[in-house]
Order: sequence, then C-alpha cells, then structure tokens
Amino acid sequence: MTAISFSSPAAGPLHSVPRVALVGAHGYGARHLDNLARLGKLNLVELVAVADPRPPAKGTLPDGVAAFTSLEELLAAGSAPDVVILATPIQTHAPLALAAIAAGADVYVEKPPMASLAQFHEVLAAAQETGCLVQVGFQSLGSHALPALDRLLESGEIGEVRGVSAVGTWVRTKGYFKRSRWAGKRSLDGTDVVDGVATNALAHAVATGLRMAGAALADDVVSVETDLYRAHATESDDTSVIRVRTAGGTVLLCALTLCADKQTAPCVTIDGTLGRAEFFYTEDRLTITTPEGERTETFGRTDLLENLLAARRSPGAHGLLSPLAGTGAFMTVLEAIRTAEPPRAIGAAHVSWEGEGDDARPVVRGIGQLVCRAAAAQATFAELGVPWTDEPGGTPPATPPDAFTVNGTVVARRADGSRITPTSSPRPYLHPVSTLAGTVVTDHLPEDHVWHLGAGVAIQDVDGVNFWGGRTYTRDAGAYAWRKDHGRIVTLAVERGAHGDSLTERLNWLAPGSSADPGVPVQSEPLLSERRTWSWAAVDPSTWRLTLDFELVPSGPEPVKLGSPGSNGRPQGGYGGFFWRLPSADGARVWTASAEGEDAVHGAVASAAAPWLAWSGTFRNGEPDGGPATLVFLPRPEPEQPADPWFVRLAGYPGVGLSLAWEQRATASHARPLHRTVTVLVADGLLTTREIEQLITTLGESA
Repeated sequence: MTAISFSSPAAGPLHSVPRVALVGAHGYGARHLDNLARLGKLNLVELVAVADPRPPAKGTLPDGVAAFTSLEELLAAGSAPDVVILATPIQTHAPLALAAIAAGADVYVEKPPMASLAQFHEVLAAAQETGCLVQVGFQSLGSHALPALDRLLESGEIGEVRGVSAVGTWVRTKGYFKRSRWAGKRSLDGTDVVDGVATNALAHAVATGLRMAGAALADDVVSVETDLYRAHATESDDTSVIRVRTAGGTVLLCALTLCADKQTAPCVTIDGTLGRAEFFYTEDRLTITTPEGERTETFGRTDLLENLLAARRSPGAHGLLSPLAGTGAFMTVLEAIRTAEPPRAIGAAHVSWEGEGDDARPVVRGIGQLVCRAAAAQATFAELGVPWTDEPGGTPPATPPDAFTVNGTVVARRADGSRITPTSSPRPYLHPVSTLAGTVVTDHLPEDHVWHLGAGVAIQDVDGVNFWGGRTYTRDAGAYAWRKDHGRIVTLAVERGAHGDSLTERLNWLAPGSSADPGVPVQSEPLLSERRTWSWAAVDPSTWRLTLDFELVPSGPEPVKLGSPGSNGRPQGGYGGFFWRLPSADGARVWTASAEGEDAVHGAVASAAAPWLAWSGTFRNGEPDGGPATLVFLPRPEPEQPADPWFVRLAGYPGVGLSLAWEQRATASHARPLHRTVTVLVADGLLTTREIEQLITTLGESA
C-alpha cells in the first residue's frame, strides 16, 4: 500500500484532467484499467489510485498510482478523486457509492447498480442532494443503434409497437459460480446480493429491453411478473422469464438462460404492426424486417466513462446515457426478483451435463426453442406448460386448469385463457389433451402461430371483431394486417356434470374496450353468449372420446354475422369455429374415408362421403421418445343446415377445424342460434381406415 495526499481539490477547474480512482481491480475491473490507460493517453483522465483487498501485482500499475486495500483507506489518505469507479461485488455498490458521494466524487458503478430498491433510492437521494453524477455501467445504453431505433419508430416504418422481447441463451460452467463467494447467491451473510441471470449475467438484456420499451424510471413500470428456475446448484436463478408491463402499455418479455447448448448473441426485439426491429446489443447490430425486405446496420458506441467525463465538462451539452435515475425501472425488476420465492430446481430428467470438473455445465433440454416461444407468446415457462415447471418444486401454472379424467387417467385440462396476450384473443381452451397412454396431442402458444390454443372455438370475424388472434384478413386490404380489433372470451360460470364426465361453460364474447379489459373503463355489451359443453368417456382400453357441443346466441337483439378470411376474400382460408391445434408429428398422415392428404381433404365437406377425418403420427413433443396416436374427428350433422367443410393444415403447421364460414358468412340469431357438435376419438397407435370404421361402429348412438 502507498499512502498519498491528493493536493487538488475535488471540485477542481473544469479544464483540469479529472483524477480517477478505481475500486476493484480484478474481474471486470481489469477492463476498466485498460480503458483508463486508453483515456489517459488521450489526456482525458488521470488514474491516481486503485483500491482492492488484493492489490494488483507490483509493476502492473502506472508509476504514481497509489494502491489501497479499501475505498475507506483511499479516501482517508487525502482529498477525494473527481471520479470513483466501482467494479466490486454487487452487495458493496450502495455503501461504496454513498461513501464516494459523501466525499464529493462523481461515481461510475457497474451493473446492477444496487442490490435492492431501498438502496437505490438512498443512493439516488444522496446524489441529487450533492449534485454528484452517478453513471451505471449498462454499456449497451451507449450504443448508437438506440437513437437510430428511436428514429425508426418515429418514422412509422415498422408501425405501432405490439410488444418488446429480450432473448438471451448463454452458457455458464460450474467454475463461473466458484469465481467469488457472492456468485450465484441471493444473499450473503445476511446481505442482499441478488445475483442471477436477469440481474447480472444478462442484465443488459433487461436494461436494454426496458429502454426500448420506453421504461426508464421506477414509475414507468406498472407490474413485474417472475418465473424463476435453476439448473445449477446455486441459490440464484439461471433460467427465467420476466414479464414487465409499462405505464405506456407496452409489455416487455425477457426469456433468459445460462443453460443453453451453445452461446448466442442476445437480442432485444420490437414487434410492430408493419415489421420488426432486432437489436443484437453485444454487437451493436440492428436488423429491420418489413414487407419490403430485411436490412442490417452495425453502429458505433459511446464509452460510458467518456460520457461521464463529457457530462462533467459540459453539463448542459451532455447528459448521462445511463444515469442512476434512469435505471429505476431496472431496479424495480431487480426488486421483484429479490422478493420473489427462490428459484425452483429444474428436474434432473430435463437437464444434461456436458464437460468435466469446473468446466461442467448444464444444458436444459430444448431451452433454445422454449425461450423463443416464451418471447413470441409473451408467456412464462409455466404458462407454456413446460414439464419442469409442474414438477415438485416447480412453479404451478398461474390459473390451475380443470382436469378431465377417464378411468382415473387425466386426459385433458381446461385453461381459462385469461393470461393470454391480448393480440392472441384470450379465450378458454383445452390443453394438454393426451391419449390414455399419455401422448400429448394438442399444442398451444406455438412459435409459428402463438394465438393457436389447443382445442376449442375461435372465430376471426364476429361483426368485425377478431376472436381468433393474430393478424386480421380484410377484403379491402386483400391481406393480413395487425389491427386493434382483438376480442376476448371470458368465463361466467363452469359447471361439472353430476357424473364427473361433462363440463359446461357459460361464456361471453367481448369486443375490445369492454369492461373486461384491464384498466379500460368503457362499458359495452358482449357480442355473443355461448354455452359450451365438453363430455368425455372411455371407448376401449386404448381409446377415449371427447365431445364438444357449443351454441352461440347474440347478446343483443340483432343477429350477429360470423366470418372468416375465406368469407372476406382469401381463397381456401375459411377457418373459424371448432379448431384443434396439434403438435408436430413424425410421419403425419391426414385422410378421410374417401381421400388422403392435405390438398385432397382441405375444403371437403363433412358429408356422407367424408363423415370423419383422421390424423395420425408419432408425437414427440420435444422429447427423444414419443408416442404414436390417431385422432378421428366426427362432426354431427345439424338439422336443415349444410355440413361444414374441413379446414386442414399439414405442411405449414398441424391443425384441423370445421369451418363455419368457408366462403359465406354465417349468422347467429335468437330465432336460430348457431349450434355445432363434434366428437373426437383419441386413440393410441396408428389406426387404419378399417380400424377407424370398426371403432366408429362400436360407438353407436354415443358418437
């Protein structure tokens, strides 16, 4: 240790070279030493002291730079330096920042700025009282891509913002969490640390996402939801979803992991009504995609220490790019994680380990696809129904669904859909639906169409309101477009049958702006009232049947028109009504009694020639082993009404529906409610046509 006395006053003349002290010379502190050497050569700073319990090796510091074991010792040696850089453990940021501010120094503190919201407010108050500057080391906020992105949004090129998502898939070994006592800790010796994937390792993804979502101050955040897990043997989370709702109405969904099979560049995406912008912040790379094509541009970056120095020289001309006050939104997220239940361990069956010793690292099965699905659907892992979230020690789903059981086996679950993002038209549905052997045969929130929700009822055009989700096809546009026309179907009542083999839902179909929308005081009547009854029973040891019977009646006195993209001018696009989204399957096959293949059965009328439609394949659901299953769809003819055409997708995505409005709109009125019934046979194994017809024959009147 070398004791020195700082002869220059802390508030020296603006033209003098600022004197800088670095606290924490190892780890990320070594990068600061390199940066200070660069800036010193430009005569922008003078490194005068370093404080670290393990002082740098002799000869590694420039001549004249004093070394101390602590900031307290450094400050006691003489007048405070002009700027103090804190590259120290998270739990030390607040006390060290307060000490530096009390001494009259400006502060550069590494992320996360503090370990609690209370500490943040304390340090912010001290800085505001003294006039000291505090810059937080979110280096990505110095990227020149961000103002370029602001200009892009102002231009309207990607339309209105629909949502913001941050995805990070990184790799961290056992050794990473052995680098210090505080690594991987939520607290240490009774002191908050709050290390974790969202608060430290990929904190830049969260901070950048908040900036792009228009949330800087604590008051810019309305709510924070956390879904925290870990595969490492740590206290902190390493695989998590964070969902932030901002005061401006934007939702930021952060899906992050340190347990990927390979490390990729993290990305923050703005989805707009006309396109999207993807910001790869570690590379300062911005990719814009619109109907006109895709372009990529790489930008420069302003060093945050240089920015702090410029703000000292010319306060009016230069503002801080990452000021402490501007991290209030981030600290609100950190506080939600700090006060959340500890992260739950991901079961060993879902994790594989690679490497040996300190180089060993966990890989969560399928996590790369899962984080992308979560971001696309703005859903948590629990809401996606990821298996490890529902295991002992996992986080249960936000809304526990009602279970359907056959011979003691759970074969389906009802979800009320209330957590579905508004642009996916929230509505109740069944998922997962499975065979008696446990093979899951529905999908929901798939990345390709996040508004596809298991098995249920959805219609894209109900008097101009979209109850299907996603973009709306209109005759005038001749194309799909994002519109603010998404309705929601809400549950009024659910009643179980006396024998436990049926369930009846009373539902309201609500237009946008109705009183059911959170925070919207506008009152409006529902468009439709629905009675929906599900019933189920065993057929044989490997097959069970599920029957859906639903009736739609206008809520008001006037008839209601029901349409589809097909009735609005899109050829072969007549989807709407009963719809079943399947998972991907190996060897998928779709056929009727008289035709086979998507092209042959799509649009065919469910008539005497095609009284049923079958779908079979081996459904793996992301697992190495899967089960073969066959679904047989049997619509019941309606008296005095033409049969509905089949809507079938196989090549693009797997789905089956019965079209209410193939080319012409349907009408629901009080005199003639719209009523449909369809039975689905869910069977283990790959059935043949003969086996299907024998199975249907055994049903008799029960079908």
